[in-house]
Amino acid sequence: MSAIATTPKPLMLVDGFNVLWAGTFGFPAPIFSRDKSRELTGLFAFFALLRATIRDDLDVDPPEVLVVFDGEHGTAERVAADEEYKANREATPEALKPLQFLAPVKQGLDLHGIRWIELDDAEADDVIATLAVQSAPTRPVRIMSRDADYYQLLTDHVKIINRSRKATRRLITADEVVERYGVTPEQWPDFRALTGDSADNIPGVKGVGPKVAAGLLRDGMRLDALPGSDRLTGAKGRAITEAWGDVQRWRDLITMQRDLVLPLSPDGEVSPQLPKPADVVEKLGLW
Repeated sequence: MSAIATTPKPLMLVDGFNVLWAGTFGFPAPIFSRDKSRELTGLFAFFALLRATIRDDLDVDPPEVLVVFDGEHGTAERVAADEEYKANREATPEALKPLQFLAPVKQGLDLHGIRWIELDDAEADDVIATLAVQSAPTRPVRIMSRDADYYQLLTDHVKIINRSRKATRRLITADEVVERYGVTPEQWPDFRALTGDSADNIPGVKGVGPKVAAGLLRDGMRLDALPGSDRLTGAKGRAITEAWGDVQRWRDLITMQRDLVLPLSPDGEVSPQLPKPADVVEKLGLW
């Protein structure tokens, strides 16, 4: 008697710090403990956003959820290649406010059966890229993040959920990237190297905006093929040629690693449903 085929369970990969920062600074109202002695906004918001996304924004069956956090030294390799990488990020107490919620978020995930990964020397996007590539196309993958760098991972099987967008537009597909920017997901690091990425302090080439970059990369042209083509003409072509070493380095900074050795792998099982965020905080004993 032949075995009955089962549909692989979807995998939802959560950019943990991205969601925690969004919750800490973007939640509609601050949340405090009952005696007003502790602010709990980031903790409460993290679980509220995660629960609502699983409930409202998925186009697939209930998923296995893995939350991924940036390692403490995750940027070291990229900073060694370019000391300006993410150098624009503030280190003030206010900017670092979400970090106070990190330990209870991890504890809350543990208490409710949601697994998480943190590699000391890796950024979350490289871990997520590795997991996405290993899992698709065997199973649908959904990435929860506002970070556009994940566009490079988009395929028919990998989609992104950005909860900062309107409810009808939260699911981002490869087709949307092509239609909106005129480049494919595979070309995304090339495109951003030319245009810049302010979030990561990558300046791009002066005078080269999205339309110019898309035109240079039309018909699937990749960055390394540009110098041998006839497209680097005029003032903008000269600017790219003069900055060529920087452009290549920026492309490499933006390109996610997809072959990390990870301490755990997806188990294929649907994760438990999260309770209301107030119940998570209650179970942590922080009300």
